[in-house]
Amino acid sequence: MDSVSNEAPEQEKEREQDREKAMENIRHKLALLPDLPGCYLMKNKDGKIIYVGKAKVLKNRVRSYFTGSHDGKTQRLVSEIRDFEYIVTGSNMEALILECNLIKTHYPRYNVLLKDDKTFPYIKITNETHPRLEVTRRVVKDKAKYFGPYPNAYAAQQTKKLLDRMYPLRKCNVMPKEVCLYYHMGQCLAPCEKEVPQSEYEKMTQEITSFLSGGHEEIRKDLERKMHEAAEELYFERAKELRDQIQNIDALMEKQKITTADAKDRDVFGYAVDKGWMCVQILYMRQGKMIERHASVFPFYGEAYSDFLSYVTQYYSDNPALPKEILLPDKAESADAGEETGTRRSAPDDGEGGAETLLDAASGATALQEWLGVKTLVPQRGLKRQMVTMAEENARVALEEKFRLIERDEERTMGAAMNLGQAVGLERLSRIEAFDNSNIQGTNPVSAMVVFIDGKPAKKEYRKYKIRTVQGPDDYETMREVIRRRYERVLKENLPQPDLIIVDGGRGQISAAIDVLENELGLFIPVGGLVKDAKHRTAQLMVGEPPEPVHLPRDSQEFYLLQRIQDEVHRFAISFHREQRGKSMVVSKLDAIPGIGEKRRKALLKHFGSLKKIKEASVEDFRPLSIGDKLAHQIIQALRDEESL
Repeated sequence: MDSVSNEAPEQEKEREQDREKAMENIRHKLALLPDLPGCYLMKNKDGKIIYVGKAKVLKNRVRSYFTGSHDGKTQRLVSEIRDFEYIVTGSNMEALILECNLIKTHYPRYNVLLKDDKTFPYIKITNETHPRLEVTRRVVKDKAKYFGPYPNAYAAQQTKKLLDRMYPLRKCNVMPKEVCLYYHMGQCLAPCEKEVPQSEYEKMTQEITSFLSGGHEEIRKDLERKMHEAAEELYFERAKELRDQIQNIDALMEKQKITTADAKDRDVFGYAVDKGWMCVQILYMRQGKMIERHASVFPFYGEAYSDFLSYVTQYYSDNPALPKEILLPDKAESADAGEETGTRRSAPDDGEGGAETLLDAASGATALQEWLGVKTLVPQRGLKRQMVTMAEENARVALEEKFRLIERDEERTMGAAMNLGQAVGLERLSRIEAFDNSNIQGTNPVSAMVVFIDGKPAKKEYRKYKIRTVQGPDDYETMREVIRRRYERVLKENLPQPDLIIVDGGRGQISAAIDVLENELGLFIPVGGLVKDAKHRTAQLMVGEPPEPVHLPRDSQEFYLLQRIQDEVHRFAISFHREQRGKSMVVSKLDAIPGIGEKRRKALLKHFGSLKKIKEASVEDFRPLSIGDKLAHQIIQALRDEESL
């Protein structure tokens, strides 16, 4: 059975009526929107939240989605909206934080979602009776002191290694019963055996904090003074240790690029938008030096600056390792850049002399500063403005690089498809349809088809098939049935025909497919088979009747394309088989219970949704289905007994 069929006109008409009814409801709700700040939640036909936004004036912002024109991506969002809710807030800051919390709760598909795809290392002074230094990528609210982020784990470890030599804090996670080697090396105070006054720890913690917060010059001068004193007193070994520490500090700091005269920790943000995509660039300034930059690239569907602020808010939520200062770009300049690329869209006048209804740069900075307690600026001139400009320029370059990579990838995939066509003797190879069968241990036999167009998967055209006529694991007959059903439908509904059909297997599967195509359907489409090696990896392509191997270099783009096709169709078939096997297991478990027939089984699954929920239900939950308490108890007990076996 094909998983997708052409929608009947009656169903389309019903869908249109539902859409009109939903829009009528939306129009009534739009008239009641307040002139207040807040957040709004857009929902689809299933009631699922698909977008969360914030607004300075809810009435104007929410209305803008249903009036005027939008770019393609926003149109896609608007086309799915069937209802909305809103929450009024007392200020812009509350709207900003509420939006962040709602996004983290609902994960709406059209929102900018901050993913932890790259976490930077931090140095941490633990909040313990006997504190330790450690490198971590997890920043949590545990009253410890965090410093960073560092550009990579090596930089963080090198800094910690230097501090370990200079400050004898304990190194062990669990206190040992006797002193260890670190004590004998002078790198631990041995709290396992000796009483260490709290004042000693406080002094070391202050010096480490000073060092990691930009006070390394003072530490260096103090070490230099101690080195000269040790040399004068003829303690040459101690003087050498101090000299090595000074050289380590110099080497560590030399690697970092100086960009500001002060030693303030800053996060500098910039962003760029183009073709419905946004890139946010963060420059990490620590101890007055730029130690790292990080870019995130993602599609966005709302207004550019609003989605940028959403990203920043998510970035700082639950993160106690805050800088001393945050620098943000000016909205107007970033928006002008977006307008040149055709990514900006108009919004209705907010009644305050401007065309935007969202937070402007100054309001956004004020809201962030109020929330985080960190000085947040939108610099207009001078060195700080240059730093923001650098972040914006890096964002623009990163976005351009992404598009160049996409274009190059498209050229390579199209080239691979064209070259593959030439290798199998075709003038043109655009559409490939590939099949795979799955029937683990002979149960629930299924087949699947994937479609690749110009070397890229066309997932909307994938199809699934339940095998109807074949009993037991017969791969050749299964292939014949699926090929017959697919291409009978192609002929009947005048669907696009593939340039090449690929089956999973060798000569037998190829011959079975060709026999059905040519002798039953009168179609002459080339058929290829993908043969696997002993390790179940793509080994070679065979084409023709009789099938002959097509020699392709294993490191070629053509061979890589075949691997992708074979992996994708196998994945799709296996996932469908697991789905069917899971359903049959549910059916068999319920059918085994006396008093449950097909009608009641369907009613139970429709009402509860899954076997797990039936098992967890109470006797009272079955009453709406006209199932008595005695039978309900039997159902629950039977399912629980089976689980305990």
